[in-house]
Amino acid sequence: MASVPVIPIPGTGGYPMIGLGTFTIFEKTGSNDEVKEAVRCAIDSGYRSIDCALVYQNEDSVGQAIAEKISEGVVKREDLFVTTKLWDTHHNPANIRENFFKSLNKLKCGYVDLYLIHWPFGFEDGDEWFPMGKDGKARFSDHDYLDVWKGMEKLVDEGLVKAIGLSNFNISQTERVLQNCRIKPSNLQIEVHPYLSNKKLVDFCQANGISVTAYAPLGNPNRTWAGKDDPIVFEEPILKEIAERKKKSIAQVCLRFLLQRNIVVIPKSVTPKRIKENIDILDFELTEEEMKAIWSLDRGKRFYLESIAKGHKYYPFDE
Repeated sequence: MASVPVIPIPGTGGYPMIGLGTFTIFEKTGSNDEVKEAVRCAIDSGYRSIDCALVYQNEDSVGQAIAEKISEGVVKREDLFVTTKLWDTHHNPANIRENFFKSLNKLKCGYVDLYLIHWPFGFEDGDEWFPMGKDGKARFSDHDYLDVWKGMEKLVDEGLVKAIGLSNFNISQTERVLQNCRIKPSNLQIEVHPYLSNKKLVDFCQANGISVTAYAPLGNPNRTWAGKDDPIVFEEPILKEIAERKKKSIAQVCLRFLLQRNIVVIPKSVTPKRIKENIDILDFELTEEEMKAIWSLDRGKRFYLESIAKGHKYYPFDE
């Protein structure tokens, strides 16, 4: 198999363009034991990038799998690119370092290659994942994400984190960070799939030297909140036709589409066959006509809204 291309990121050995996502919707689409086996399978299959987050509540499992593969001699720590994220209840700048260690102590991998601010808004400080009031509404904090960013920069200064970035920020928020930062964001992780091209935001980032990672690159049809009328990529005639012509799966076609847009992909799976299939996308190319056909599926359809945060001044989807 051809080696996975990497995107240069200062301070790192490069960000592999295909990685394993580990969001199992809080064990609803994969237990922590399954996540551990998925990471083991992924590393054996050639993955060198693992994407995590504290709020996924499975960093222990990821860390155990990484430690086992290192002890088995399959990889060295420096061969791997580990990404995780600062959760919304940990935005207090005074506590960012100690909250970072909540992830690092679970992952037990010495350092993190890429650390992201998970969302631009903050929930009430503490360790309750989604603090809600008696009125059924989220309890927010008012921390400015610029102050959060300054705390992230200090982690780079200490060598605890190789690179830092953002997740779920919009253009104006990303631009505000760019205009006020000491260390430039290396990456923005956002939802991108055939139904949501996110073209303006992707173009903005790439024009400003910020790499882009696509989460839910297949639209995550197994998400627990899917509506009965939501489109599903695996049922799209255009994608079926291209997949048959290329002798590839629809998933492989979707991932290749993003790769050819110079976007990093982190498909989530706990199924060994799919894990192996998702990295096997380097031996074919989509033609310009095939790319245009997939572009035509874009309908601005966003599946990840974090709707409980609507109303916060930093909610990113109002523009």
